[in-house]
Amino acid sequence: MAEMGPTAEVCAWRPVQVWRALMDWVAFVVQIIVQIARGAQFALSHIGLATLPLPSLLASFSSSSTSFKPLPSVELSLHDSNSSPHVCVDSCAGEDNGHEDDHRVEKLTVVLDLDETLVCAYETSSLPAIVRNQAVEAGLKWFEMQCVSADKDSEGKEKINYVTVFERPGLQEFLEHISEFADLVLFTAGLEGYARPLVDKIDAENRFCRRLYRPSTVSTEYREHVKDLSCLSKDLCRIVIVDNNPFSFLLQPLNGVPCIPFTAGQPYDDQLLDVLLPLLKHLSLQKDVRPVLYERFHMPEWFQMHGVPVS
Repeated sequence: MAEMGPTAEVCAWRPVQVWRALMDWVAFVVQIIVQIARGAQFALSHIGLATLPLPSLLASFSSSSTSFKPLPSVELSLHDSNSSPHVCVDSCAGEDNGHEDDHRVEKLTVVLDLDETLVCAYETSSLPAIVRNQAVEAGLKWFEMQCVSADKDSEGKEKINYVTVFERPGLQEFLEHISEFADLVLFTAGLEGYARPLVDKIDAENRFCRRLYRPSTVSTEYREHVKDLSCLSKDLCRIVIVDNNPFSFLLQPLNGVPCIPFTAGQPYDDQLLDVLLPLLKHLSLQKDVRPVLYERFHMPEWFQMHGVPVS
């Protein structure tokens, strides 16, 4: 910010002075954004997304936030309703062709993404102190940890990264409630050397019955590191995946719940307890989650609008 002389008055500023002061302020804000982006690149590199230059990075965040509103009011605007793909839902295993089934419904399986869904992680050296301090003062739970990088140092030894992790508000309560009516599976595109110690921290109660890392993902014609739910079960009636990146579940679009990405700049985020938990409780009562999720999100149409055909 341009400094004012001891006798200067606000009303005496010339247009040039005002413009310079404004540009100084903008430059300061841009510098903060760049530092945050550098920290975010660490998280992106570990969830299977390529490290992006700043414009592309900001564009990807913007795309995520505008494509999906908060879950209670998700509405996808389709310009041509006649172009909607035909959606076919396979019958559930054991379904008796319309006859009532007296057996209890199988327990719901909830597959949870890690980065930007349950937590957000930044390379400690790249995280601006102002961002960390504001997040901590606002009450975000956080911790620091060491993890093994995929890169090697100059001597060919394993490189250690220092990471600052922020938990999404309500995380522990969310996991506790979900585990009461569903089997929890952690499925991340992150490398195990990074993700395993992180999950050890947030899942001290061992609520996740399975943990799947990047090697469990598959590559498709349209995206890499896709999470194929068929590796968990061939019967998809009672499986739901929650992920901030919809392309992660492009192979099973009818089983996906797209959630709003979480960052350290959202200390008052309420998605886990106020949005996702009620939805998952409702899904736990359904014999087949796919019709409910289709009516809620219309993900096949969303993928079609983004150039991904639905089989």
